[in-house]
Amino acid sequence: MNDNKEDKNLQPQEGKSRENEDTAAAQLTEAIKEQATEEDAPLSAGYTLRKILGGDFLTAEVMRRQIGVIILIAFMTLIYVSNRFSCQQDLLEIAKLEKELIDAKYKALASSSELTEMCRESNVLEMLKNNKDSVLKIPTQPPYIINVPENE
Repeated sequence: MNDNKEDKNLQPQEGKSRENEDTAAAQLTEAIKEQATEEDAPLSAGYTLRKILGGDFLTAEVMRRQIGVIILIAFMTLIYVSNRFSCQQDLLEIAKLEKELIDAKYKALASSSELTEMCRESNVLEMLKNNKDSVLKIPTQPPYIINVPENE
């Protein structure tokens, strides 16, 4: 009979401990759910300066949704930078070629000036005087016109 009394006393205590365990488990489950929903709470529609500066809008969900746009922006930035580099290289090449062109024009102008100087009549006559083996002489008489009659 003592065993029955002890069994009766144990059963309510076991029931209470089971109820306590169930309540504790329910509370734990509820706390986990609350924590999970707090972390994954959707963002509000309005972004404030405080949220932007604080980095609250950079959550995993937003980044996952916008990954396509982020990749597109990165790709366009890469294209922009490479295009700018290419244009700068072309501008440097153009500047170099323009400098070479100016140098070539100056050389051509100098050569043309020297040739013009050498071809002047006074310089040609001076060279003829200095050159003893030349058979050419300076004319002393003006040129005259020879009229040839036409045969009819």
